[in-house]
Amino acid sequence: MAQLGKNTVHTLRIQGYTAEGMGVGRLEGQVVFVPGVVDGELWEVLLVKVTKNVLWGKGVKLLEPSPERVTPDCPHAGKCGGCQYRHMTYQEELRAKRVRVQDALTRLGGVDLPVPPVLGAEEPLRYRNKVQFPAAEGKIGFYRARSHQVIDVEDCLLQPAQVSGIRRTVLEWMKKFNISCYDETSGRGLLRHLYVRTNHREQVLCCLVVNGTSLPHSWELVEELRAAVPGLTGVVLNQNRRDTNVILGPDYRTLWGEAELEEELCGLTFRLSVPSFFQVNRAQTEVLYRTALEFAGLTGEETVLDLYCGVGSITLLLAGKARRAIGGEIVPQAVENAKKNALANGAANAEFFQGDAGEIAARLARARLRPQTVVVDPPRKGLAEEVPGIVAGMGPERVVYVSCDPATLARDVKRFGTLGYRAVRVQPVDLFPRTAHVETVCLLSKLKADATLRQT
Repeated sequence: MAQLGKNTVHTLRIQGYTAEGMGVGRLEGQVVFVPGVVDGELWEVLLVKVTKNVLWGKGVKLLEPSPERVTPDCPHAGKCGGCQYRHMTYQEELRAKRVRVQDALTRLGGVDLPVPPVLGAEEPLRYRNKVQFPAAEGKIGFYRARSHQVIDVEDCLLQPAQVSGIRRTVLEWMKKFNISCYDETSGRGLLRHLYVRTNHREQVLCCLVVNGTSLPHSWELVEELRAAVPGLTGVVLNQNRRDTNVILGPDYRTLWGEAELEEELCGLTFRLSVPSFFQVNRAQTEVLYRTALEFAGLTGEETVLDLYCGVGSITLLLAGKARRAIGGEIVPQAVENAKKNALANGAANAEFFQGDAGEIAARLARARLRPQTVVVDPPRKGLAEEVPGIVAGMGPERVVYVSCDPATLARDVKRFGTLGYRAVRVQPVDLFPRTAHVETVCLLSKLKADATLRQT
């Protein structure tokens, strides 16, 4: 039996992937996690961390490469923590994501439901319309994998080229005027994050997140950004003086131009403020939302409730096919955007409420709202514990769950199962090519409605 100590080398066959995109193998019955490998490959692996139940390794010699292995197209691959799958073909990435969704639903959710192939992107490069760069020690870039160490990333293949121009201009301005970066340990320093939104017209909204109430030499920065980025529409200052990992603080001030950016999606127009949630991949979001709309099965007579609605993107799509559409969202600025978006798109049958999803659902339930369809699109942590019960208490025939994490989706599907709702359709969509993230749309039906739903 081999000694599985730290800094020992072992031969390992890769047999799948973790949720975070690392390869998985077994040594002496123990699980080993190895980044940068492909399913089926044989490696010599150096153990870098050893615990009682799990081992972490580093591939040191590739003995049998997979035909799905490719040379990474990014010089930061393996250093920056943004991408996990640049060393394999896109088809292998999609296969890994389908297996991840299937495993979560079967193993964690107890659901016997075959998962179809992931709907992949036609263009897996430069799709991100929102980027948040941490700043530290005179650098603006991304965190190194599994750390809070910032590395400079001159250009990222996931983001539009003009974003790199914004980053470069801000970095030069910082050095020119000796602008300090925030230090997490001491709580001192000014610039915390550089936040950039873009749209399909190549327009750009820039926000600087600072540990303070003002930004020295802000006018010089605005002038330099306007000269460097022709599509710049606004520069916003966000104040975050809290000791927190949350990126944005509560207070905003417009330094120049507009505080919102306009985007089009599925034939509708949306105004987006800095804190408003909006999916980062426009083309694939249209695929995702049209799938959710199909699963909703609307006839034009329904009342639909959309929880975690953001700026109202799904709500307004639902409103075009339903009698009445109601959206709920906790971020006040997003709710204001949603109301403006409803007016701009002529959706007189859409209305929005601000507050926690559970509180909104409970309030509407007390008002005897009985929606035929409920759509939920929660953050990665999934639904709060009380939400499935409140939703089920409204008695909708369908619940359409849009998920960005297969594990929390499976957990919540299991919760709904105890409340009389069963998963009957599922469809993964790849909104985040080259990363380990995957979105999934899942249709849950009320048990007595199963026969009807199977026919649609």
